[in-house]
Amino acid sequence: MQLNNLKVPAEQVSFLQAVRQGLGQQQGLFFPSSWPKLDIEHLLSLPLVQRSAEILSALIGDELSPQQVHQMVAQAFTFPAPLVAVNEQVHCLELFHGPTLAFKDFGGRFMAQALAQAQQQQHTTIVTATSGDTGAAVAHAFFKQPGVQVVILYPKGKISMLQEKLFTTLGENITTVAVEGDFDQCQALVKQVFDHKALVAEFNINSANSINISRLFAQICYYFEAMAQVPVDKRSEVVIAVPSGNFGNLTAGLIAKALGLPIKRLVAATNLNDTVPRYWLNGEWQPKDTRATLSNAMDVSAPNNWPRVEALLAQGVISRSDIEATMVDEDDTQVGMRLLAQEGYLSEPHAAVAYKALKRSLQPGEFGIFLGTAHPAKFKEQVENILGNPIALPAILAKCAAEPGLNLEIPADFSALEHVIRQTAAQ
Repeated sequence: MQLNNLKVPAEQVSFLQAVRQGLGQQQGLFFPSSWPKLDIEHLLSLPLVQRSAEILSALIGDELSPQQVHQMVAQAFTFPAPLVAVNEQVHCLELFHGPTLAFKDFGGRFMAQALAQAQQQQHTTIVTATSGDTGAAVAHAFFKQPGVQVVILYPKGKISMLQEKLFTTLGENITTVAVEGDFDQCQALVKQVFDHKALVAEFNINSANSINISRLFAQICYYFEAMAQVPVDKRSEVVIAVPSGNFGNLTAGLIAKALGLPIKRLVAATNLNDTVPRYWLNGEWQPKDTRATLSNAMDVSAPNNWPRVEALLAQGVISRSDIEATMVDEDDTQVGMRLLAQEGYLSEPHAAVAYKALKRSLQPGEFGIFLGTAHPAKFKEQVENILGNPIALPAILAKCAAEPGLNLEIPADFSALEHVIRQTAAQ
């Protein structure tokens, strides 16, 4: 498969080239201009790993053999994604059963496999930004991987303590950097790195955000896994609500629909950082200053993946009517968590945003799914404060909670980050 740079269409690369580069010229995102035809009924009859391998092999093309792709998927997707009923009409696709208890495990672990294929033993430095869960998924996916150094930026004081501990306690080849600023400033620093061509070449720098096509492709697979668990007679009525920050998750769902998965529509659910809902309403792209919310991993005002959504619309493989966009405020987020608790389902702020958006959208006879993107225990303090009941920590969180953080601290300044990258590479 050939991928085009959405900003510089003349730049065309293969899948493995896109994995190696991360971003194209002028910080352009790589994206296919056409999509394969898939046998959806056949795919939905398969188990997760086999189905995902067939989907990804169709997307990647002959650059990797079906056997290679199957091995990569088998090593990456070692955990389930169950569809759990909240009630008869509403279900949660639980994407937090991986090693870092978040949906980012799917993309992070598959990217680690893809990069191993793409790098061919070259040393690489991964520089990435996280608004919460990406950091842990990437850190654990690449932890102790030979020839890979990882630098993870996150907004100081703006992610939960347990989210932070999951990746700041590892050490070894993982360097974590608390930036005095918000996530958009962290993301801007990563873009500055990629604009510094000499630095990129010197340290063979890559990114592991959802801007990397391997992570995005991996996320497509769990939409198929959701549909495979829906009763056959309900599959034409499925509405999926996606908690949306950087919009990789929504993009993956839209690609799944473009590939033929019979999703009736997708609901892009944001928190107070509502650039997309406002744009969807009035046609004006006007990011505001990022606001801190309960659903901190979605505190993104300038979502990086939105150009890919625009590309899908321009290609005609999805239409405006396939997408709803809605903002859920802080009060409604808490209401959503309490309503879910009344149904006997324990959740956390990000999923609650999607749940409330789904409830607004659902019509009689439709089958509603919202994505559960993180284990509630990752937001233990917020969940306990809102619901008034203590929750137990899973073993992985209990272990890292007691360990010291190894993070560095820098201002939102490129020269400070460049110094960190050079120090890291010298280790």
